[in-house]
Amino acid sequence: MSAPLDLPKWADTVLVPAISVVAAFLVAGLVVLGIGENPLSATRYLIQGSLGTGEGLGFTLFYMTDFIFVGLAVAVAYHAGLFNIGGEGQATLAGLGIALVLNNLTFLPGFLLIPLGILGAAAFGAAWAAVPGYLQAKRGSHIVITTIMFNWLASVLIVYLLVNVLREPQSMNPETRAFPEAANIPFMHDVFAAFGIEIPASQLNLTLVLALAASYFVWLLIYRSRLGYAIRVVGSNPTAAVYAGISPARIIIIAMVISGALAGGLAVNELMGYQHRLLLEFTSGYGFVGIAVALMGRAHPVGIILASLLFGILYQGGAELAFEQPAITRDMVVVIGGIIILFAGALDGLFRRLVAHLFTRQKLARA
Repeated sequence: MSAPLDLPKWADTVLVPAISVVAAFLVAGLVVLGIGENPLSATRYLIQGSLGTGEGLGFTLFYMTDFIFVGLAVAVAYHAGLFNIGGEGQATLAGLGIALVLNNLTFLPGFLLIPLGILGAAAFGAAWAAVPGYLQAKRGSHIVITTIMFNWLASVLIVYLLVNVLREPQSMNPETRAFPEAANIPFMHDVFAAFGIEIPASQLNLTLVLALAASYFVWLLIYRSRLGYAIRVVGSNPTAAVYAGISPARIIIIAMVISGALAGGLAVNELMGYQHRLLLEFTSGYGFVGIAVALMGRAHPVGIILASLLFGILYQGGAELAFEQPAITRDMVVVIGGIIILFAGALDGLFRRLVAHLFTRQKLARA
């Protein structure tokens, strides 16, 4: 059995992921070179398309908002020793919660509709996650299996409801009627315009502020609260938790409820901030990207924000890259994202050992 790797906190949460990303981009550059394209030009288009213009930055931050919520959802469960891969289903049911609240309480003013819509998303996402949590805690059903099943159940349920129950009668598309305008979360360019500042229009809205607030909340919860301590103890050693008077079953259910509520933020950003109606497949696979975001960010809110920004750059910059260099298709951008996930996840131990070796040599040189 190898000795544990002793790394400073900053090195483990920042340096190791940074090295993983650099290595991943180097390998991705070789892939781009292999298809006859210039990797330096591809990188320039990727960065320029995502960060080089105000509009591109807005879209990057919009995607980043989605990834923060699902990354936080995975992270809270991860600290409890759970691998919640049900973010897609939880966000889907959160969208249903938003639609039921906003389309049935149209008589309320906007200052009540917006928070009620957010609470509806959190409640439905939490409820959908609570069932796998209960099955894991009380029946021993593996959380990975049940959350996969609940993703499919959510997708089937939402199709049935949108086609047969909730669909706007005048629409041929499986979607609800538009939410009340007062319930729309303001776009960021409209907010800035109210203060006399003109920025390019994009999908970015004030949900980004909510995502950053949720990140701070998760940091307080996990690292500065008794409940967070209990979650980390259960995740590290359930047997020790029992001896300490902590109920693992109770903590598992609570962690999954919080995780599902956070996944509901994806629905808030997509539906209340942009689409303004419930429609099919609005999650676009972002729930699964949240797994990579949480792993790359070491399940720490700061790391998750940085990893979310990286994937936001890939999503927005990848679209521009595919336009400027048609040989590099969207599928190729997915490959690049997969390489980053591989290096940040499966090869994480390799880079941690390399960094730990460098730190050990540095200590010996100083001694």
